[in-house]
Amino acid sequence: MSVRDVASFVAGEWVAPDTGARPIESAITGEVIARAGQAELDAQAMLTHARDLGGPALRAMSFHDRARMLKALAQHLDTHKQALYDLSFDTGATQKDHLIDIDGGIGTMFVFASKGRRELPDGTVYADGAVEQLSRHGTFMGQHICTSLPGVAVHINAFNFPVWGMLEKLAPTLLAGVPAIVKPATATCYVTEAAVRLMLDSGLLPPGALQLVCGGLGDMLDHLTCQDVVSFTGSAATALKLRQTPAIVQNSVRFVAEQDSLNASILGPDVQPGSEEFALFLKEVTREMTTKAGQKCTAIRRILVPEGQVQAVITGLSDALAKITIGDPRAESTRMGALVSAAQKRDVLERAALIATEATRVFGDPDHFTVEGADKDKGAFVPPMLFHCADPDTATHVHDTEAFGPVSTVMGYRDAAHAAALANRGQGSLVASLITADAQIAREITLAIAAYHGRVYINNASSMKESTGHGSPLPHMVHGGPGRAGGGEELGGIRAVKHYMQRTAIQGSPEILSAITGTWIPGGREITGPAHPFTRGFGELAIGETLHTAPRVVTSEDVEKFAHFTGDTFYAHMDDEAAARNPFFPGRVAHGYLLLSFAAGLFVQPDEGPVLANTGLDSLRFMKPVVPGDSIKVRLTVKAKTPRNDDYGEVRWHVTLTNQDGDLVAEYELLTMNAF
Repeated sequence: MSVRDVASFVAGEWVAPDTGARPIESAITGEVIARAGQAELDAQAMLTHARDLGGPALRAMSFHDRARMLKALAQHLDTHKQALYDLSFDTGATQKDHLIDIDGGIGTMFVFASKGRRELPDGTVYADGAVEQLSRHGTFMGQHICTSLPGVAVHINAFNFPVWGMLEKLAPTLLAGVPAIVKPATATCYVTEAAVRLMLDSGLLPPGALQLVCGGLGDMLDHLTCQDVVSFTGSAATALKLRQTPAIVQNSVRFVAEQDSLNASILGPDVQPGSEEFALFLKEVTREMTTKAGQKCTAIRRILVPEGQVQAVITGLSDALAKITIGDPRAESTRMGALVSAAQKRDVLERAALIATEATRVFGDPDHFTVEGADKDKGAFVPPMLFHCADPDTATHVHDTEAFGPVSTVMGYRDAAHAAALANRGQGSLVASLITADAQIAREITLAIAAYHGRVYINNASSMKESTGHGSPLPHMVHGGPGRAGGGEELGGIRAVKHYMQRTAIQGSPEILSAITGTWIPGGREITGPAHPFTRGFGELAIGETLHTAPRVVTSEDVEKFAHFTGDTFYAHMDDEAAARNPFFPGRVAHGYLLLSFAAGLFVQPDEGPVLANTGLDSLRFMKPVVPGDSIKVRLTVKAKTPRNDDYGEVRWHVTLTNQDGDLVAEYELLTMNAF
């Protein structure tokens, strides 16, 4: 078998391994299949290349440009994923494991591409939150904005997910406009290298946007500044060592860590054997113990069950685990493959032995188990191992020792409060799951454990068919946890993008803030267009373009007709005396929705034109009642524009209704789709 040379991509050039290379073994056979690493790495050249070439190119692109780039990259990877599958078998992963790592990583890129187009502006500045009025008359205001860091993101990834681990960090980084240097774990870097080659060969990335280190980083961390970010996944010990790098400490370099986690799954006290929830619990635990051979940061390490259900759970899990076929991951019949390496196998067995000092192994013998289609002694195979800790209150290793493999411990709890206390003994976890059909139990336990967990996953018979699973971090939701889990956050939709941006508070006049954010702010300069805005295409409309309508008098007859036509005969609109007893009204008042209807009638241009549809109305507020005899007029302003495709875009209009005295009656934002 030939040995694969796994290269690094340094400052625009592929660099082959040299005298500093490390051998990489197949998890299945133990044979050396690749080598990676360089004796010396020009870290400064990589950082300069990213800062001077990749960063400016990415920052010149809008959020939507970057989102389109992500989508194209994901589509390109998706058409070549079989090549990644073929390589990944040697990591010990099965075909089902590939779906989590490779397909999951590609899917994450698609989600960020979609969110970038839907939730971010077609510009380079993200307005974070609402405008704050800092003065009485609104001439001095404040706004938080996020802008791209002009530095580099250094991604240090773990061995268990060579594709997802890279792409889940890379997608928000590129969407933020920041170049990345990816350093995968050496044991599986050959899969990451193949994915990086695919992305670079696609020609979709600007030069300098992505570099790769297969091997050691050298002195790269010593050259980081306050504009750089380190995102790390791995052990707590390694994270602590890296955090203490003098340059990281002195320069306040952002350090995002996702590390060890003693995740728990709790069987609710309401769940009984034979129920759908009980079967669901056994299924979740079995899956999390054996998927990726238990090499998941979100895997279930501690199984918390009511004391009266301990034996039933042990029996149920033992029966399920006995059906797991261990073997060559390339075989369709294999349910669990190998650990990533012989070194990882030794580590898992050592930690399992430590757990065994205060818990009894009730299933799985690492000295006696069957492996199909492979040599269990040459490959990094271990069986699923289930332990039972009879006294979890005095035990320590079951709460602080993570055997990063198919190892988990059952322990009994007395009541919901005890279950929560045991879950929190992990001192910070990525995820805890709770299987219960009782909403009050779910509330009690969630509130008791939330501060110690980054995610709480609750499932039962009503949600199990569509649920995503205890161990599945989703791009929409935060992935991370406090304390032992690292104290960092990844994913979580646009939250992840902001990790690679600087939040800045800007203050000034509405016109100044509008110019910076690209969004019209009330009080800012109004522009008079050459014709009615509804007669002009998306590209012709300018931010701040405003239409002022003529006034319309609201009569008693209008209110009566609207009430009987719609069926809204609420007393405040129909009974003058009853309305006067209401502290909010001077007497009988016009319907709020009548005012909105009249407003539309005042500003709408009825002829066929570029306005295709009214798609929404946001932030509606009624400030002052309108009584019969009052008049209203409308100000309609183009607040923001967002292209949706080549044919049309979304226009966000700021709408205000004022009465005859100039008092604000109502305010809202109207969304329309306008053709180009």
